[in-house]
Amino acid sequence: MNKKYIPKEISWLSFNERVLQEAENKEVPLLERFKFLGIYSNNLDEYFRVRVATLKRLSMYSSRSKEILGYNPKATLKTIHEIVLAHNAKFEKIYTGLLHELAKHNTHIINEKQLNPEQAEFVRKYFHKEVRTRIMPFLIEKDASLPNLTDDAIYLAIYLAKSDTQKRRYALLEIPTNVLPRFIILPEKDDGKYIIFLDDIIRFGLNEIFFIFDFDNISAYTIKLTKDAELEIADDISEGYIDKLSKSLQQRKRGTPVRFIYDRTIPGDLLKIITKKLNFGPDDVTIPSNRYHNFKDFMNFPNPGRKKLFNESLIPIPHRDIQPGRSILSVINKKDIMFFFPYHPFDHFIDLLREASIDPYVTSIQITLYRLARNSSVINALLNAVRNGKSVTTVVELQARFDEEANILWGNKLREEGVKVIYGVPGLKVHSKLCLITRVKNNVTQRFAAVGTGNFNEDTARVYTDLLLLTTDKKITNEVFKAFNFFSVNYKKDNFYHLVLSPFFLRNKIILLIENEIKNAKAGKKAFIYLKLNNLTDSEIIDYLYEASQAGVKIRLIVRGMLSLIPGVKKLSDKIEAIGIVDRFLEHSRYFIFCNGGNDQIYITSADLMTRNLDHRIEVTCPIFDKNIKCEIRKIFDIQWEDNVKARIFDAKQSNIFVKPGKKIMNQSQIEVYNWLKKANDKIPAK
Repeated sequence: MNKKYIPKEISWLSFNERVLQEAENKEVPLLERFKFLGIYSNNLDEYFRVRVATLKRLSMYSSRSKEILGYNPKATLKTIHEIVLAHNAKFEKIYTGLLHELAKHNTHIINEKQLNPEQAEFVRKYFHKEVRTRIMPFLIEKDASLPNLTDDAIYLAIYLAKSDTQKRRYALLEIPTNVLPRFIILPEKDDGKYIIFLDDIIRFGLNEIFFIFDFDNISAYTIKLTKDAELEIADDISEGYIDKLSKSLQQRKRGTPVRFIYDRTIPGDLLKIITKKLNFGPDDVTIPSNRYHNFKDFMNFPNPGRKKLFNESLIPIPHRDIQPGRSILSVINKKDIMFFFPYHPFDHFIDLLREASIDPYVTSIQITLYRLARNSSVINALLNAVRNGKSVTTVVELQARFDEEANILWGNKLREEGVKVIYGVPGLKVHSKLCLITRVKNNVTQRFAAVGTGNFNEDTARVYTDLLLLTTDKKITNEVFKAFNFFSVNYKKDNFYHLVLSPFFLRNKIILLIENEIKNAKAGKKAFIYLKLNNLTDSEIIDYLYEASQAGVKIRLIVRGMLSLIPGVKKLSDKIEAIGIVDRFLEHSRYFIFCNGGNDQIYITSADLMTRNLDHRIEVTCPIFDKNIKCEIRKIFDIQWEDNVKARIFDAKQSNIFVKPGKKIMNQSQIEVYNWLKKANDKIPAK
């Protein structure tokens, strides 16, 4: 491994281990710990579909791949396999422990062989009514290929045998979790709560499915296949962008397998025939596991009715400057507003769009859309604006990973209703989070801008921490207007003096800001860099941060996910400290704080400091001019930096050691930020 950088794929596994730590943490309510198992599993699925798949592709280019990555992909894949197997063993141990703890609350997950007569009758009826018509087995024949297995679905590999002969048959059956819940609550017994997997309800009814065969031994073993999910979009200008993407999505369904998980008790002959038909070789990732897979379904684990097994909800705090029944546009006209989600309700933004949709003086709304809620109120507000005669333009990014099909559907719906839809920028993902409302009264044009770190998505805004600035400051609104012109008018670049756009300006801007701190440190002035990010992996930016550390610049990093920089190395990164926070909300906000000789420069951004964000995406980084908002952001950074409950220390060994409270008061930063915003609701915070 390069001594200066941690491969981002290895660093990502360290992040997912922090998620696993929360499942293990006895201070976390029990059913929340099951959810963290689900989050860990869901994360790992996407990791294999994207990052491992990309490494496998690069490994085919031998020596050239090392030049592209900076490290050997084959060696990295081997390390990944070792780490994943170790994490899997830990995962299974945690799950077993959680089941025991659940039983102490008289709540039990049972299988088809543990049902009492009343529960068996319930399962029989449920199987007949809900399940039987939705399962279609596929017989595995020696000379025939397997069907195209659905990526990340779970299957039962069926073993059919007759005890008095050597006769065997095999089949596959997809568990229909796309239409039925994975967990079903059973009738109670002696005040006990009972839950069964859908998998086991199917096992219960297998004899009814395979009754036409003369077998007396029918057993089922869970398997799961993960495929390469990266899209290849051919550069054929004669073909429409949506057509290209649609073809690529079909190709994804037939992507190359990158991981195979199976029940370790599966008979050897059944395992052999399946892996052979999938063309799995010795270098492919095959993971023996327990009876159940797809633990991501635990993210929606049912509440069996037990109190204190979940976190107590934090009710969003209405922003102190926004009053029910009052114009939000008029508030923004007087002062800049910053929303801190999920502590503030996303409903405020929906209310703003609704107001704009019926305001007789609003002429247009422009907005970028990357990921949308399943039942999007944002879309409803935009459609309402069109129906009220407003001009509405949406920049819909079709390559938002795993949301491509949904975004095609949303784009079609918007166009049908009269919205102008721009499908991104060829060759670049539009990842920026922008909205511009234009209002014309008495021939005077006024613009209202929203610039954020997260998507305009009310679902994720309840569980992701993000920032959203609302402003009428012309330094910002005029340049947001230029950004939308860039999307609309043949991608013609303009001059930007305040907003910083990727891929054109952000890399150089970050370097200039770091160099300014280096210069100040060498001159004996106070110098620091505080960064709050999801990921920091770009080697050039890391090298500049190393240089800043060596010059005496104090650097603090709060990074949720991947960190390729190694903090605390003598003569390289002595002045760099880094922590990661994993808690009930996903830390998604991104912002930069530079000392600038005592006159702090603060920026919020949609971009992480990754090569893809700096060089291959349209991102927007926005300066904060309002002094009160700058104080708020700085205060929140300080609260998070002092976290000694959910913060882990980053080091060269990626040991994920928790920050120790020592003699300090316990500070769980997400709760403290919520409490601070609640207290600050009626007063302007002082620096």
